[in-house]
Order: sequence, then C-alpha cells, then structure tokens
Amino acid sequence: MKIHTTKCQVAGVSSEDRSNWIKALAKLSVLACVVVVPLSGCTTAPPILPDDLTPYSSVKLTEGDTLSITFPGSPDLNTAQRIRRDGKIDLKTVGEIQAAGKTPKELEKDILKLYEKDLLLKEVSVILQSTSYPVYVTGSVMHPGKVMAERPISALEAIMEAGGFDNAKANLRKVVVLRKEEGPLKQYKLDLKSVLVGKSKQLFYLKPNDIVYVPEKVF
Repeated sequence: MKIHTTKCQVAGVSSEDRSNWIKALAKLSVLACVVVVPLSGCTTAPPILPDDLTPYSSVKLTEGDTLSITFPGSPDLNTAQRIRRDGKIDLKTVGEIQAAGKTPKELEKDILKLYEKDLLLKEVSVILQSTSYPVYVTGSVMHPGKVMAERPISALEAIMEAGGFDNAKANLRKVVVLRKEEGPLKQYKLDLKSVLVGKSKQLFYLKPNDIVYVPEKVF
C-alpha cells in the first residue's frame, strides 16, 4: 500500500502567480484600512502640539475681535482695539494694518516688521481679549448642541457649558475632538478623566467649529 503526500497547492497556479496574488491581497488590505478607518482603528490621532494647549494661539482673527497690543520696551505704543469691518486696525505712527485672517502670532510678526527701526526691544504681544465663535458638543453630555465661545475655551469647559457629562454613560478617558481645517479631518483623543482627578494639567483649547464627542462607556 503506497501512501502519497501532497503539497498544499492550487492546481494550475504557478508559484509566480501565487506571489502576485498575495501581493494583490496585501494591497487590498491596505485599501480596506483606508476606507474603513473609523471602524477599523487603522488611523492614529495627530499629536497634541503646544499651540493646542495655548488659548487662541492659532485661531484666526475676525471682524469684531478685541485685541490688546503691548510693547514691553515702548509702553507708549500700547493699545487695545476692535478689528474693524474692513479687517484692519490703526496703530500709532505706522497707520493701518490688516488683522483679520491672521493668527495673533502672525500679527505680532507683521507689527514687528512695521516698528523694526523704532523699537529698542524687538518684542510685541498680541492678545485676543474677546471674540465669538461656535463649537459643538455631542455624545454623553446633558445638553448636546452648539456652544458660542466668547473667550478662550477648552474641550473640558465646552462640555461644562453643555451641561456637563452624563455620569452614568460618559467615557471620560476617550473624548474625541474633530477638527476640519486644510486637509483631512483630524481626530484628537483626550483623557479628561486625568484632568479632572488632577493627574494632568493640560487643557486642550478649541478652534472655531470644532466638534467635541463624548463616547459612552463599554460595559
């Protein structure tokens, strides 16, 4: 009685064809990962940068915003102004300058260029004192919906403005902030439980139209 051994092989398929088939499957897997990112978890959250932890540092200025502009070496130039409808402000000795559409940091650089020859201390500070823009809070909170921010507002503060967490359901360790700027939608993951119990002092500041999502606990 003869015992025949067989190799695991698809009839009529060469080893080269099998190799190409495996490569095709690999590409298909990568494509599937891209298409179903929200379900498969194939994406990684973008890093939280220092600007995200600083109020208004990267929020673009708009008409009606009130600015405080200070010159540490030349206090006589200090001023507080509201951005006009044309998007400009008026500064001593140099005249009008476009402010709307820029971040406070960008405006600081532009002002320094205008005063470059007049300042002994090459330093200026632009602080956004008041503004108004919408953010949205949804998920396991008491009153989901739009929150109008009239001051620097963090994700935690926005949730408090929405009535606070639903303590029976909210998963505070996996709060998500969705942000749509230039490029793809960004998803920042926050552990607000650590902030509430004092293990972290980092407050994530929101930009206009950010969406804060508080997921439910998985039991």
